[in-house]
Amino acid sequence: MATPIKLPPYDAYNEELIANAHPPDWQNPTPAGRYNLLVIGGGSAGLVAAVGAAGLGAKVALVEKYLLGGDCLNVGCVPSKTLIRSAKAIGDIHRAATLGVDVAGPVTVDFAAVMARVRRVRANISHHDSASRFQKMGIDLYLGEGQFTGRDTFRVAGQTIQFAKAVIATGSRPGSVPIPGLKETGYLTNERLFELTERPGRLAVIGAGPIGAEMAQAFQRLGSQVYLFDILPTIAGLRDPDALAIMARRFQQEGIELFLESSIKALTGRDGRKQITFEHRGQSHELAVDDILLAAGRQPNIEGLALEAADVAYTKKGVAVNDRLQTSNKRIYAAGDVALPHQFTHTADAAARIVLQNALFLGRKRYSDLIIPWTVYTDPEIAHVGLFDYEAEAQGIAVDTFVTQIGETDRGRTDGDDEGFVKIYVRKGSDKIVGATIIARHAGEMISEVTTAMAAGAGLGQITQVIHPYPTQAEAIRKTADAWNRTRLTPTVARLFARWLAWSR
Repeated sequence: MATPIKLPPYDAYNEELIANAHPPDWQNPTPAGRYNLLVIGGGSAGLVAAVGAAGLGAKVALVEKYLLGGDCLNVGCVPSKTLIRSAKAIGDIHRAATLGVDVAGPVTVDFAAVMARVRRVRANISHHDSASRFQKMGIDLYLGEGQFTGRDTFRVAGQTIQFAKAVIATGSRPGSVPIPGLKETGYLTNERLFELTERPGRLAVIGAGPIGAEMAQAFQRLGSQVYLFDILPTIAGLRDPDALAIMARRFQQEGIELFLESSIKALTGRDGRKQITFEHRGQSHELAVDDILLAAGRQPNIEGLALEAADVAYTKKGVAVNDRLQTSNKRIYAAGDVALPHQFTHTADAAARIVLQNALFLGRKRYSDLIIPWTVYTDPEIAHVGLFDYEAEAQGIAVDTFVTQIGETDRGRTDGDDEGFVKIYVRKGSDKIVGATIIARHAGEMISEVTTAMAAGAGLGQITQVIHPYPTQAEAIRKTADAWNRTRLTPTVARLFARWLAWSR
């Protein structure tokens, strides 16, 4: 029987989640013969691999030691974006006056209700990742911890599984940083953040990467006073000065106190609060907060797997794989956060599909062929695909950059969105797209057009021919393509065209 899991607060929503993602009365099956595919980890990559293989008729074993759905369902994408949606509603109310809407009286946030909605939405989505669903698909699900016992054997909950091929998809967990007093003082990570039922009055967020930036803005809007720290001068990893300026200005306008280029020297508990001693641009400071969210990177879940027994090589960055996602043991593959630098749910999904083709059908699919977009769900959103201009130049690729401000589109004006842009990088002297950055309220939706063009090998010339509905902010993509198109009208071409018009009269 599965080891019972308690997920605070233990209400009806979390009870529903656990019933789906780790049923307390679950009985593991008895292994019968060799499996075509063993999947270790029931997160995004693992579930795609297991479901895909089972759908093709393979005999599949799936092992998960905690909650099915992995970080994305339980402590990542689903709860964070649900929380962000509530925060975005508050943001829209705060800017309503600029649109001629007078919201009478103070706007209050019922934080407990917001978090209850987070748990409710998560529980509802958990049915899609439920143990019973995978059982009905013919997948043998084993709940419990396990480890390799040989090159083609894996032991879980006292039973040995034999496999022809396997994929390690155990994901990652929050990283730590060597700050004196951090462990003793106590802190939150994304794994515990969504257990909150009371709003922190003063919240320090250590790490201004994607998770830190999203949660800093969300909690500020929901009523906390947020202090955002990072040792680097960036937000969400942005090195583009235009994008960074927009995000820093927005965060400061909303009341977030930014301490970029800061070094935290020590943490202590004092008078029921957490005291932060830090250095910011050469000056020493102290700050008392109610809670701390540590959002300082991720580390792979490789401990306890006994990878040495399977002859699987690994480093502190995770399982080592080649471009076809194969480990040093040719029977075993790896996908998702445990092995890849792009730690996104959609990347884990794509990587799992590569594993299926290469492991089960002798495919030759390569991870490096993927064109991977990403989005940071702040307001405005930050979306990117391909290379930044500085990355292209570091690889010896000369680029031309074309930019359209969102405020230059009619929809941007009608929406009151005067900040943001579409920036597209092309190989110098051509229309071949090497990358794009979008800052806009719905940048995550807009970036797919550029991603599709890159995947299809279409350049800005083709995008100029695509009719975009008017008015939309996505018109900024076509306007950017039009800006490239105008560069083709050189003085020589202009003179020849003028002569043609004169002759054709």
